[in-house]
Amino acid sequence: MNALVQALASHSDKLLGELEAIYKDLHQHPELSMQEVRTAKVAADYIEALGYDVTRGVGITGVVGVLRNGDGPTVMLRADMDALPMAENTSLPYASTVKGKDEDGLEVDVAHSCGHDMHVTWLMGASRIFAEHRDAWKGTVMVVFQPGEEVGAGANSMVKDWDAARFPKPDIILGQHVMVGASGTVSYRPGVILSAGDSLKIRLFGRGSHGSQPQTSIDPVIMAASTTLRLQTIVSREISPMDSAVLTIGSLQAGTKENIIPDEATIKLNMRTFDEDVREYMLASIRRICCAECDASNAERPPEFTTLSSYPLTENDADATRRVADAFNAQFGDSAYEAAPASASEDFSVFGRTWNVPYVFWFIGGTDPDIYAQAKAAKQVNKIPSNHSPKFAPVIHPTLGTGLQAMLTAASAWLCTSQEA
Repeated sequence: MNALVQALASHSDKLLGELEAIYKDLHQHPELSMQEVRTAKVAADYIEALGYDVTRGVGITGVVGVLRNGDGPTVMLRADMDALPMAENTSLPYASTVKGKDEDGLEVDVAHSCGHDMHVTWLMGASRIFAEHRDAWKGTVMVVFQPGEEVGAGANSMVKDWDAARFPKPDIILGQHVMVGASGTVSYRPGVILSAGDSLKIRLFGRGSHGSQPQTSIDPVIMAASTTLRLQTIVSREISPMDSAVLTIGSLQAGTKENIIPDEATIKLNMRTFDEDVREYMLASIRRICCAECDASNAERPPEFTTLSSYPLTENDADATRRVADAFNAQFGDSAYEAAPASASEDFSVFGRTWNVPYVFWFIGGTDPDIYAQAKAAKQVNKIPSNHSPKFAPVIHPTLGTGLQAMLTAASAWLCTSQEA
């Protein structure tokens, strides 16, 4: 057991009780992307009271805390803060009933259905251990509470403010995410661990008319339907079976009434890739197919493409991951293991990619161990409510303690002068 985890164990029950209350409070008060004002204040006030040099409003609502403790490496730990525009359906006594306004000014339900409330709580707890046990480590700790992960804007917005705030560049960047998996487990992977993600909005332009006179129209509904079907062939017929890729059309909107042929239709799609060449090919294929279908329909205007969000690959540094893996294996034993890549996407890697700094990202299981074991035995793991499900609800214990231990264990691989108690 390394010195920081030993320090955690010395007052684990009291701290976990405090952090559970914080987690439930954050869960009941979710905030949409780039609107995380209350969450940021909770985190900033907490670490400021611990003695961190705190800067607020970094990248709109982001928080950066710096704690210097002698000579040594600078380790950055990151947690994302934002919630999702969706209703929660967990029946938990601390479930969210919050509503908010999205970027279009529309009222929406808001819920922490991706676990970012757990991420914030983990980082707050780790911040306390660092502050109260300076004899266990040397160097500089940077704790970063990031906005806007769900819209792919938060990391970039913080990076833009970084130099002006004169923050140090870290030597290593560490982050973690609660996922479906047995609570109490930690999984890691060198190289690509999360896919790149791109979301596009495509406007297709036709010519409106009366439903009884289709010959006077250029029907964007037919155009959109044909485009939707054809886009599915990119993965099934243009991408090698040896490469992984996903293309999902999540929104197709056109018209207001059954006897009116509308002027235009809108498609919103999302794609995930694990290779930059595949990503570039798919983006080009999407444009080719949309333009071709518009030409086939004799459209008078070409389609209009808007990027809604773009996430780079999360590709862990191999040497740094081995260092983290060794620490995890020593701390968690068989409960730490190598994971398969996930098709989810994150903007966590923006920090490391921008600064050319190594980074490591890993997963913490959040599913009741008995439920997970039963589902795995029945080959029904896919039926467990996952991130972004209205029923996603990580069990608080031991998820809270495991995530806290994992964060401290990974940081110890750089900060601790001795790995033994």
